[in-house]
Amino acid sequence: MLGFITRPPHRFLSLLCPGLRIPQLSVLCAQPRPRAMAISSSSCELPLVAVCQVTSTPDKQQNFKTCAELVREAARLGACLAFLPEAFDFIARDPAETLHLSEPLGGKLLEEYTQLARECGLWLSLGGFHERGQDWEQTQKIYNCHVLLNSKVATYRKTHLCDVEIPGQGPMCESNSTMPGPSLESPVSTPAGKIGLAVCYDMRFPELSLALAQAGAEILTYPSAFGSITGPAHWEVLLRARAIETQCYVVAAAQCGRHHEKRASYGHSMVVDPWGTVVARCSEGPGLCLARIDLNYLRQLRRHLPVFQHRRPDLYGNLGHPLS
Repeated sequence: MLGFITRPPHRFLSLLCPGLRIPQLSVLCAQPRPRAMAISSSSCELPLVAVCQVTSTPDKQQNFKTCAELVREAARLGACLAFLPEAFDFIARDPAETLHLSEPLGGKLLEEYTQLARECGLWLSLGGFHERGQDWEQTQKIYNCHVLLNSKVATYRKTHLCDVEIPGQGPMCESNSTMPGPSLESPVSTPAGKIGLAVCYDMRFPELSLALAQAGAEILTYPSAFGSITGPAHWEVLLRARAIETQCYVVAAAQCGRHHEKRASYGHSMVVDPWGTVVARCSEGPGLCLARIDLNYLRQLRRHLPVFQHRRPDLYGNLGHPLS
């Protein structure tokens, strides 16, 4: 089934900033295997991105098959970049299984995704790969690694680990099997814009998003596997807040549904524009949604609301220190 959402005019913004052009863009919410898509000619010059929603299990090959179908569909629909969620490779039943199924960046699975990106002719954001790093032999722990694939590979290792106990959702102690990343990474230039890499729980720390924005990010990515309690309460409001405060697009590919008897995820993958409007979101279950990235709109908004010029670090310090 195919569903379309058209972003309505922001009347308040038009009154506030009379010279600001509000683009009328069609975006798409789709289940796998849509047959057709209609895009207005005025928006066809803008880069198209695809946000994929999946239900990973401990079966790595089946997960790859599912993700590959969505990536090929994204390429067929004209996307230049496809985003996959955190734990796209697998979601295990316990830390021991997680460590057993993990691989190094140079392993078989990343090689398959590199070939897939080359075959489809697009960039891939692999939202959270269970990486055996160079310190694997010493630590026997892994990294939650966001990998951006094209002709070159960019990586970011999740810096904020999710060690929480939410009533009704069950405990999560990511640090049992995972090491925190040592640093943020500079935004990466892609056909859709400059992308700042993050992962899931990172979205709760605005200092990270501010640092990426000050380093030149135009798109922030939060591939995720949100739970059933925190999802309805916090997912959309956090993503919209990060978009508004940084004046960036936010792309959030999410896990959905039941992965196995011990875990389920909220879903609701979405794209948020710099004004804070949700311009695309996935339906229930595995599938994809598409959105066009309008960097002219982003730049106009930043000119009319120059919040970064108005910051007062003399009063409260630099909440997000620019990356070196």
